[in-house]
Amino acid sequence: MAVVTAPLADPSVRRVAVVRLRVGLGDLLCSAPALRRLREFRPDLHVTLVTWPEMAPVVARFADSVDELLPFPGAEGIPERTPDAAGWPAFVAAAAQRRFDLALQVYGDRPAANAVTGALGARLVGGFAPTGWEPPPAGAQLHLRYPVQLHEADRHLRLFEHLGVPPGPPPVMHFPITAEDEAAHSGTMTGAGLRPGRYVVLHPGASSPTRRWPAERYAAVGDALAADGWDVVLTGVEGERAISAAVRDRMRAPVTDLTGATGLGGLAALLRDSALLVGNDTGSAHLAAAVGALSVTVFLPGDPVRWAHPGPRHRAVVADVACAPCPHLVCPIDFRCAASVRAGDVLAAARQLLSGPAG
Repeated sequence: MAVVTAPLADPSVRRVAVVRLRVGLGDLLCSAPALRRLREFRPDLHVTLVTWPEMAPVVARFADSVDELLPFPGAEGIPERTPDAAGWPAFVAAAAQRRFDLALQVYGDRPAANAVTGALGARLVGGFAPTGWEPPPAGAQLHLRYPVQLHEADRHLRLFEHLGVPPGPPPVMHFPITAEDEAAHSGTMTGAGLRPGRYVVLHPGASSPTRRWPAERYAAVGDALAADGWDVVLTGVEGERAISAAVRDRMRAPVTDLTGATGLGGLAALLRDSALLVGNDTGSAHLAAAVGALSVTVFLPGDPVRWAHPGPRHRAVVADVACAPCPHLVCPIDFRCAASVRAGDVLAAARQLLSGPAG
């Protein structure tokens, strides 16, 4: 039997499971360029994205690249959610019914994701080979050692190229904005008295406390930008109202607080029409990149190699401490990475973008 080395170029491979067990907006946005490239190369493929059910609204935005979502119930070793052990048999049965030709681990550097991928019953199994994990000899050529030196979007493209997709240009982030999103955005702009290109957005929230730059420093940046003549807008999801309020209460200048007031598409349109986003290493930074907005991203424990977007439209202000990047959700010591990023550094990056050719 011939050894399959480029399954994504093999016409006998028609049904592909892509195992992306992440709950972050940025994770899926950074996967989108590779999924789009795959669809352009193989429009005949039926692509199933295996991920958490709550990601359905985001996955639906990429119907041009993904045909369906197979809801994942969780598994031991996958940290995003507590596993639903009772849901596992139905999940495996649903995967078996689809008779996947190929299942790919695109989660990242975690062997538990390879175990999930192997349980789908696909004829061929491949994807990322995590650090210290070795694929079975029969599938060695279908795996790629996890490329820790690349940006997240490049990692996925590199895997697909390894599996048969022709090399192409650098990844291009994108996010579809619907007519319904535009209508909601128009109402938001009118209600808040905002003008396209005349406001800056501060997004002080993040899912983990260690990625939240302190409120008083956001307030200092907001006040300075307001003094420069910009309208200042705060954004965040409903659960981040207290975080935004902490910034608002520390600002001297007027600020428009739209935390919880926009849906995902409305936030995308708001960022697109902004002069600049200043935010943490979280989904809003990737959404800004996907809609073409200028952005300054504050990196505390996060890895800028993996998550900072390149190019003249983006700036990363990175913590200057020996312990960063780190995996902690709550800092076990003194949160020194946050203290190392000064408001003046972020403000300087913002002013450079606002006055430079990229703007």
